[in-house]
Amino acid sequence: MASAPSPDLWDGGWHRDAMRLPSPNHGPRPVDAKQSVDLVVVHSISLPPGHYGTGAVQQLFTNTLDWEAHPYFQQIRGLQVSAHFFIERSGRLWQFVDCDQRAWHAGQSAYRGRTNCNDDSIGIELEGLEGHRFESAQYLTLAALCHALAERYPLRYLAGHEHVAPGRKQDPGPGFDWHKLAELLTQSTLELPSQVTPR
Repeated sequence: MASAPSPDLWDGGWHRDAMRLPSPNHGPRPVDAKQSVDLVVVHSISLPPGHYGTGAVQQLFTNTLDWEAHPYFQQIRGLQVSAHFFIERSGRLWQFVDCDQRAWHAGQSAYRGRTNCNDDSIGIELEGLEGHRFESAQYLTLAALCHALAERYPLRYLAGHEHVAPGRKQDPGPGFDWHKLAELLTQSTLELPSQVTPR
């Protein structure tokens, strides 16, 4: 059971410390899933791959990306996706979808005995590339965000996109330090993949 959320942190399902940029790519959670948002799914993204601070991720999630701006964009042309949150390399936090709503981040997926993880999860994208390292500021923001989310939702699990869609997705990948995140979440009861514990 989540504790009462701090009124200073939340405006409904919007985090007050995040840059708010609403995405049209969302929908209502199924009625039976609204009270069981117990999973955080961590992703990684950069557009073009390996390029940071371009603003293209924000454009992708708001359907404003110029598909002609880079050759890679032809591979994802017309894609309509979103995540609840995006954390830049600097640790800056963006929010695109109200956490009470269903973002389009996990796709075909299954975890903790349930399918369709979008229905009852929160999606968090980290600016980065599969196999590459992430910045300390990103881990700090991610950990603080998880704590804030746990105040509002009955969170129990934290996993990577690679864990909810194995074989189809590989992010955030081997460059993501799950042990470092576990150390920052020592006061949390969140269950990490493969029972990761602090070193």
